[in-house]
Amino acid sequence: MASKGDLTKARLATSMLELIQTSGYSGTGLNAVIDHAGAPKGSVYFHFPDGKEGLGVAAVDLAAQQFQALITEAASGAGGAAEAARTAIEALAALVGDSEFRLGCPVSVVTLEMGAENERLREACASAFESWIVPTTALLEADGIDAARARSLATVIVSTIEGSVIVSRATRSTAPLRAAADVVSELIAQQTGAGR
Repeated sequence: MASKGDLTKARLATSMLELIQTSGYSGTGLNAVIDHAGAPKGSVYFHFPDGKEGLGVAAVDLAAQQFQALITEAASGAGGAAEAARTAIEALAALVGDSEFRLGCPVSVVTLEMGAENERLREACASAFESWIVPTTALLEADGIDAARARSLATVIVSTIEGSVIVSRATRSTAPLRAAADVVSELIAQQTGAGR
């Protein structure tokens, strides 16, 4: 069972993640995180002695875990990598649309805002993207694509998803994500021979 301190730490990271999605990293202040989390004022520096940077890393790590879980869930019920990719992207489209385009990928937000300024946050974002590329690569390899090609294709898939989330938010339409689902699943099918 998690301790009270662990629960507070998790609440702070979750609040930081949610606020990054709606306000950006730069637009999210520690007081807003404390208020959003309903946490005691001193709790941020107790759990995150390095302040906003440490909280930002925790939020990026949490986002990475959430998307990994989405990939795992999509793969568990799918008949292969193409179907899993379509399921995951359609789930993202629903999340983005249901939020009225306020929510996107916090990892891309932090990358764009802080990637050139803060090496620790850049590394956290790179690790998050890697944590999505690795299981996607494994799904593609399970469908018979060789390791090097699977890795390259997985990188393209993750990059396509990230870009389509941004374009969907900008256009306030899930059409870019749905188009990505079509193209990505077709590309995988072609690579595995299922599309021939």
